[in-house]
Amino acid sequence: MADITETPIPLLRPATSTMRLVWLRIRRNWLSAIALAIIVAMILVALGADWIAPYEPDATDPDAALQSMSWHHWLGTDIYGRDLLSRIIHAARVDLTVAFGATAVALAIGSAIGAIAGHYRGLVDLVIMRCVDSVMAFPAFILAMAITAALGNSVGNVLLAIAITQIPTYLRLIRGEIFRIREMEYADAARVVGNPAWRIMFIHLLPNCLPPIIVQATLAMGYALLTMSALSFIGLGIQPPQSEWGSMTAEGAQYIVTGEWWLFLFPGLAIVIMVLAFNLVGDGLRDFLDPRMRGVR
Repeated sequence: MADITETPIPLLRPATSTMRLVWLRIRRNWLSAIALAIIVAMILVALGADWIAPYEPDATDPDAALQSMSWHHWLGTDIYGRDLLSRIIHAARVDLTVAFGATAVALAIGSAIGAIAGHYRGLVDLVIMRCVDSVMAFPAFILAMAITAALGNSVGNVLLAIAITQIPTYLRLIRGEIFRIREMEYADAARVVGNPAWRIMFIHLLPNCLPPIIVQATLAMGYALLTMSALSFIGLGIQPPQSEWGSMTAEGAQYIVTGEWWLFLFPGLAIVIMVLAFNLVGDGLRDFLDPRMRGVR
């Protein structure tokens, strides 16, 4: 009898399967992939602004004042002859620093307090949520205006003001997620084996709330950038001569009627593109991290 040798069927490696799934998700949501590429590119531009920008952002040239787009100044110049492209590139540092920094601060504080409120419930939850309701009684932008007006309009104060307005969002989100998962079997198992409350909250429960947190943080970065620009536009954010998209838009708005449209258009486009990119990435992450979409091919 002839020996029959079975040919082993090669199994699909987990890494290959994961990469294939990621690629399929990207193909299904290519707009989010493009938006992510724009964000990464802008971060790299901001980090390398000193080498990428063709001119110093605050270098004035009276002879080149209010020049339209040309080979020497691709996006034109402002009233002081400063190169608009160089100022937009350097402004990306300030705007992205505030957007990422405010989101990180709000995420850390809101997640910690929300986990405590959701885990302990009772009087602790009641006191925390009434404080949150007091903060949310004020419109977020009005509250940010009041904080920057009281503390001053430095980068750190603007970052802090925007972070304070975002904390309630993360707190309520984490509190609701903790309410949902604290009664699950793995949480009961962690309590049965004698884990302390802090370990259950921050090691077993909080990591399982990451998907909605990541999505909310990505969307909040766009809101933080928009709030930052709006504060600067009305004079309560970053002040000239420091480069910032909102203040540059405010300066350019004064010259629309005289025909210097580039002063307003290009800083405004930078704001629109980045806010839209953050929103599209958040939308894509929501679909990517949704367990109900994992079986979609």
